[in-house]
Amino acid sequence: MEEQYTTAWRKLAIAVYKQPVDSRIYGIFDADVSNIVDYIEAEKQKGRRLTITHFVTAAVARTLYEDVPDVNCFVRRGHVVFRKDADVFVTVNVKGKDMTGLIVRQAQDLSAGEIADIVVAKAAQKRNGQESGAFASKGILSKIPWPFRRMLFVIIKFWIFDLGLPFPFLKIPADPFGSIMITNIGSFGLSYGMVALFPIGKIPAVVTMGEIVEKPVVIDGEIKIRKMLPLTGTFDHRIVDGAQAGLLTMGVIKRLQDPETLDRPNPHPGQ
Repeated sequence: MEEQYTTAWRKLAIAVYKQPVDSRIYGIFDADVSNIVDYIEAEKQKGRRLTITHFVTAAVARTLYEDVPDVNCFVRRGHVVFRKDADVFVTVNVKGKDMTGLIVRQAQDLSAGEIADIVVAKAAQKRNGQESGAFASKGILSKIPWPFRRMLFVIIKFWIFDLGLPFPFLKIPADPFGSIMITNIGSFGLSYGMVALFPIGKIPAVVTMGEIVEKPVVIDGEIKIRKMLPLTGTFDHRIVDGAQAGLLTMGVIKRLQDPETLDRPNPHPGQ
């Protein structure tokens, strides 16, 4: 399986690019989320709290798993390693100022509602000071002097990603950032953000959500006002090329038109 994804182009790209420092590429597009916004409002009247982040997480996970599984990879010692599931790392705002993150495992199987339950529960723990996962030891690491901190990060990266082992002393699990990252800057009033790929994260892409705004859109030859969600993708070019980025984009846009399907479990994805 791993050799299947270690293509000749990727072998060359791995040799040419440093890990995602030289190899970042970007893409920007707007997704029509009018149907989802209406769906969220209708569900709110029923007492359910869903957000656009929960639907984007479901759409990205299903697209990654079903449409572009060859993007669901990371580089280990010159080879591309395939991930079996689409685990999504979602950033959350803690106490209005600090950003942290949580991981939704096997997100390709989950409904938007199930994702919402996981995100709400994990975010509440973090806001109560109960950090876990990738950020559990950030306080300890931040206190280590700079030269030794850098050395420790290198050791952690080697231990977790090159060896594929958890780091129990710092409570960092193996593959702590999952397959892809989603971050929402729209809550800060921003539209687009070309965010960095976290080098230690070993993720091929970060999807950045902006603030939803109403825009005129031509549909069937008529101008209509639709609610549009700005999305920015940052990609590791060692893994993702233009064709794959296009497939990921089109898959996400298509799924975001159908909130009812995204709000149902996906028991047999890709089949």
